[in-house]
Amino acid sequence: MKELKIGRVLFENRHRKGITQEELAEHLGVSKASVSKWETGDSLR
Repeated sequence: MKELKIGRVLFENRHRKGITQEELAEHLGVSKASVSKWETGDSLR
């Protein structure tokens, strides 16, 4: 089974664009904690 690297991709692209977790969360309509959990792999929902 192929390993999911969603969190790493999200982290790298967010940094490349120069936006914070809070800014991304606001844009997506989710909490900053959700973005953090996605990036660390604690949650994929």
